[in-house]
Amino acid sequence: MPRVSQDQLAARRHEILAAARDCFARFGYEGATVRRLEDATGLSRGAIFHHFRDKESLFLAVAEDDAANMVETVARNGLVQVMRDLLAKAGEAKAGGDTAGWLGTQLEVSRRLRTDPQFAKRWAERSAAIADATRERLQRQREAGVLRDDVPVEVLTQFLELAYDGLVLHLATGRPPGELSRVLDVVEEAVRRG
Repeated sequence: MPRVSQDQLAARRHEILAAARDCFARFGYEGATVRRLEDATGLSRGAIFHHFRDKESLFLAVAEDDAANMVETVARNGLVQVMRDLLAKAGEAKAGGDTAGWLGTQLEVSRRLRTDPQFAKRWAERSAAIADATRERLQRQREAGVLRDDVPVEVLTQFLELAYDGLVLHLATGRPPGELSRVLDVVEEAVRRG
Protein backbone atom coordinates (compact mmCIF):
# COMPACT_ATOMS: atom_id res chain seq x y z
CA MET A 1 0.00 0.00 0.00
CA PRO A 2 1.54 3.35 -1.05
CA ARG A 3 2.23 5.92 1.67
CA VAL A 4 0.64 9.33 1.43
CA SER A 5 2.98 12.24 2.11
CA GLN A 6 2.17 15.06 4.53
CA ASP A 7 2.03 17.42 1.52
CA GLN A 8 -0.57 15.21 -0.15
CA LEU A 9 -2.62 15.05 3.06
CA ALA A 10 -2.42 18.84 3.45
CA ALA A 11 -3.45 19.35 -0.18
CA ARG A 12 -6.43 17.00 0.22
CA ARG A 13 -7.46 18.77 3.43
CA HIS A 14 -7.26 22.14 1.63
CA GLU A 15 -9.43 20.78 -1.23
CA ILE A 16 -12.02 19.50 1.24
CA LEU A 17 -12.11 22.85 3.04
CA ALA A 18 -12.60 24.79 -0.20
CA ALA A 19 -15.44 22.55 -1.39
CA ALA A 20 -17.07 22.46 2.05
CA ARG A 21 -16.90 26.28 2.29
CA ASP A 22 -18.95 26.52 -0.92
CA CYS A 23 -21.39 23.86 0.28
CA PHE A 24 -21.96 25.53 3.67
CA ALA A 25 -22.37 28.89 1.93
CA ARG A 26 -24.92 27.56 -0.53
CA PHE A 27 -26.98 25.39 1.82
CA GLY A 28 -26.21 26.63 5.35
CA TYR A 29 -24.95 24.36 8.08
CA GLU A 30 -28.09 22.22 8.36
CA GLY A 31 -28.63 22.02 4.60
CA ALA A 32 -25.04 20.95 3.94
CA THR A 33 -25.85 17.29 4.42
CA VAL A 34 -23.15 14.65 4.30
CA ARG A 35 -24.46 13.67 0.85
CA ARG A 36 -24.09 17.26 -0.36
CA LEU A 37 -20.60 17.45 1.15
CA GLU A 38 -19.73 14.24 -0.71
CA ASP A 39 -21.01 15.73 -3.97
CA ALA A 40 -19.20 19.03 -3.38
CA THR A 41 -15.87 17.39 -2.57
CA GLY A 42 -16.14 14.43 -4.93
CA LEU A 43 -15.11 12.23 -2.01
CA SER A 44 -16.79 9.58 0.11
CA ARG A 45 -17.85 10.36 3.66
CA GLY A 46 -15.04 8.09 4.85
CA ALA A 47 -12.47 10.15 2.95
CA ILE A 48 -13.93 13.43 4.24
CA PHE A 49 -14.17 12.30 7.83
CA HIS A 50 -10.70 10.80 7.74
CA HIS A 51 -9.54 14.43 7.81
CA PHE A 52 -12.31 15.84 10.03
CA ARG A 53 -14.02 14.10 12.95
CA ASP A 54 -17.55 15.14 11.94
CA LYS A 55 -19.54 17.81 10.11
CA GLU A 56 -19.25 20.19 13.09
CA SER A 57 -15.45 19.85 13.04
CA LEU A 58 -15.40 20.40 9.28
CA PHE A 59 -17.47 23.58 9.58
CA LEU A 60 -15.32 24.87 12.42
CA ALA A 61 -12.18 24.13 10.37
CA VAL A 62 -13.59 26.17 7.46
CA ALA A 63 -14.38 29.07 9.78
CA GLU A 64 -11.01 28.78 11.54
CA ASP A 65 -9.20 28.80 8.19
CA ASP A 66 -10.99 32.01 7.25
CA ALA A 67 -10.25 33.54 10.66
CA ALA A 68 -6.54 32.62 10.44
CA ASN A 69 -6.28 34.29 7.03
CA MET A 70 -8.03 37.33 8.43
CA VAL A 71 -5.66 37.53 11.44
CA GLU A 72 -2.66 37.45 9.08
CA THR A 73 -4.06 40.26 6.95
CA VAL A 74 -4.98 42.35 10.01
CA ALA A 75 -1.49 41.92 11.49
CA ARG A 76 0.18 42.99 8.23
CA ASN A 77 -2.18 45.62 6.87
CA GLY A 78 -5.07 46.24 9.29
CA LEU A 79 -8.77 45.47 9.43
CA VAL A 80 -9.60 48.10 6.81
CA GLN A 81 -7.47 46.10 4.35
CA VAL A 82 -9.53 43.00 5.17
CA MET A 83 -12.61 45.04 4.27
CA ARG A 84 -11.01 46.28 1.04
CA ASP A 85 -10.08 42.70 0.11
CA LEU A 86 -13.64 41.57 0.81
CA LEU A 87 -15.02 44.36 -1.35
CA ALA A 88 -12.63 43.37 -4.17
CA LYS A 89 -13.77 39.74 -3.86
CA ALA A 90 -17.38 40.89 -4.08
CA GLY A 91 -16.51 42.70 -7.32
CA GLU A 92 -14.88 39.52 -8.66
CA ALA A 93 -17.99 37.53 -7.74
CA LYS A 94 -20.09 39.91 -9.83
CA ALA A 95 -17.66 39.25 -12.67
CA GLY A 96 -17.89 35.47 -12.27
CA GLY A 97 -15.54 34.87 -9.33
CA ASP A 98 -16.58 33.49 -5.93
CA THR A 99 -16.88 35.33 -2.66
CA ALA A 100 -20.17 33.74 -1.64
CA GLY A 101 -18.35 30.94 0.13
CA TRP A 102 -16.51 33.27 2.45
CA LEU A 103 -19.52 35.49 3.08
CA GLY A 104 -21.74 32.48 3.61
CA THR A 105 -19.34 31.10 6.16
CA GLN A 106 -19.26 34.44 8.01
CA LEU A 107 -23.06 34.58 8.13
CA GLU A 108 -23.31 30.96 9.27
CA VAL A 109 -20.77 31.64 12.03
CA SER A 110 -22.89 34.62 13.15
CA ARG A 111 -26.06 32.53 13.16
CA ARG A 112 -24.45 29.68 15.10
CA LEU A 113 -22.99 32.11 17.64
CA ARG A 114 -26.55 33.17 18.45
CA THR A 115 -28.10 29.70 18.49
CA ASP A 116 -25.40 27.23 19.58
CA PRO A 117 -23.71 27.86 22.98
CA GLN A 118 -21.14 25.07 22.43
CA PHE A 119 -20.10 26.55 19.09
CA ALA A 120 -19.94 30.03 20.65
CA LYS A 121 -17.61 28.70 23.33
CA ARG A 122 -15.34 27.06 20.74
CA TRP A 123 -15.40 30.16 18.54
CA ALA A 124 -14.54 32.69 21.27
CA GLU A 125 -10.82 31.98 20.95
CA ARG A 126 -10.83 32.66 17.18
CA SER A 127 -12.79 35.86 17.62
CA ALA A 128 -10.39 37.02 20.31
CA ALA A 129 -7.42 36.42 17.98
CA ILE A 130 -8.91 38.77 15.36
CA ALA A 131 -9.64 41.45 17.97
CA ASP A 132 -6.14 41.06 19.46
CA ALA A 133 -4.51 41.41 16.04
CA THR A 134 -6.58 44.53 15.37
CA ARG A 135 -5.67 46.08 18.74
CA GLU A 136 -1.97 45.26 18.29
CA ARG A 137 -1.94 46.79 14.80
CA LEU A 138 -3.69 49.93 16.06
CA GLN A 139 -1.28 50.21 18.99
CA ARG A 140 1.70 49.97 16.60
CA GLN A 141 0.14 52.67 14.44
CA ARG A 142 -0.42 54.87 17.49
CA GLU A 143 3.22 54.44 18.53
CA ALA A 144 4.28 55.36 14.99
CA GLY A 145 2.21 58.56 15.24
CA VAL A 146 -0.20 57.58 12.47
CA LEU A 147 -3.27 56.82 14.59
CA ARG A 148 -5.37 59.46 16.29
CA ASP A 149 -4.63 59.71 20.00
CA ASP A 150 -7.86 61.28 21.30
CA VAL A 151 -9.78 57.97 21.26
CA PRO A 152 -8.76 54.81 23.16
CA VAL A 153 -7.47 51.93 21.04
CA GLU A 154 -10.25 49.69 22.40
CA VAL A 155 -12.91 52.11 21.08
CA LEU A 156 -11.20 52.28 17.66
CA THR A 157 -11.05 48.47 17.60
CA GLN A 158 -14.79 48.25 18.23
CA PHE A 159 -15.45 50.94 15.61
CA LEU A 160 -13.54 48.93 12.99
CA GLU A 161 -15.24 45.68 14.00
CA LEU A 162 -18.65 47.32 13.58
CA ALA A 163 -17.66 48.64 10.15
CA TYR A 164 -16.50 45.15 9.18
CA ASP A 165 -19.72 43.51 10.41
CA GLY A 166 -21.77 46.08 8.51
CA LEU A 167 -19.81 45.48 5.31
CA VAL A 168 -20.26 41.71 5.59
CA LEU A 169 -24.01 42.12 6.12
CA HIS A 170 -24.31 44.61 3.25
CA LEU A 171 -22.54 42.32 0.78
CA ALA A 172 -24.10 39.09 2.05
CA THR A 173 -27.61 40.43 1.52
CA GLY A 174 -26.76 41.04 -2.12
CA ARG A 175 -26.91 44.80 -1.99
CA PRO A 176 -24.73 46.53 -4.61
CA PRO A 177 -21.32 47.78 -3.46
CA GLY A 178 -22.06 51.29 -4.72
CA GLU A 179 -19.55 53.71 -3.17
CA LEU A 180 -18.30 51.31 -0.48
CA SER A 181 -14.70 51.87 -1.51
CA ARG A 182 -15.12 55.54 -0.64
CA VAL A 183 -16.91 54.59 2.57
CA LEU A 184 -13.85 52.55 3.54
CA ASP A 185 -11.70 55.61 2.83
CA VAL A 186 -13.84 57.48 5.38
CA VAL A 187 -13.49 54.62 7.90
CA GLU A 188 -9.73 54.69 7.46
CA GLU A 189 -9.56 58.47 7.77
CA ALA A 190 -11.64 58.29 10.96
CA VAL A 191 -8.94 56.34 12.80
CA ARG A 192 -5.93 58.22 11.45
CA ARG A 193 -4.37 61.28 13.00
CA GLY A 194 -5.74 64.41 11.33
